[in-house]
Amino acid sequence: MDASETADREIVATRVFDAPRELVWKVWTDPEHIGQWWGPRGFTATIHEMDVRAGGTWRLVMHGPDGRDYNNRIIYLEVVKPERLVYRHVPEHGSEPVSFQTTVIFTAQGNHTRIDFQMLFPSAAARDYVVKTYGAVEGLNQTLDCFGEYVASRSGI
Repeated sequence: MDASETADREIVATRVFDAPRELVWKVWTDPEHIGQWWGPRGFTATIHEMDVRAGGTWRLVMHGPDGRDYNNRIIYLEVVKPERLVYRHVPEHGSEPVSFQTTVIFTAQGNHTRIDFQMLFPSAAARDYVVKTYGAVEGLNQTLDCFGEYVASRSGI
């Protein structure tokens, strides 16, 4: 399937961070770190489980600035350290019934790291729902901003 066949079902972003790939991978996959930056501005995250391996589960609660909690369960489909993560967001009880697959590619560019992030939905309608209901495009951009700020402050780890 080429990109033109999935474009109406995707949310994508690409960013380059001023940090080596090993650090970027660690901050993205270590529960001690990801809980410090995950989510859009104003959100906090509680990590309940994070087993970064194919078949492993990542369970977290995103706490919104409005006081609402968003339960998330993610199943890792592919983990290629430090290059690639593929995972499926699986609806939790009490959450919206939208499942989608995310692919994150970490590419070393000298002492910088490029992240290519893709959320792939089962239909254009599902993608549009998440964009309208949750502001997913802006949320992704803010999450990547928070990541960049956090990783820049952790260059010594």
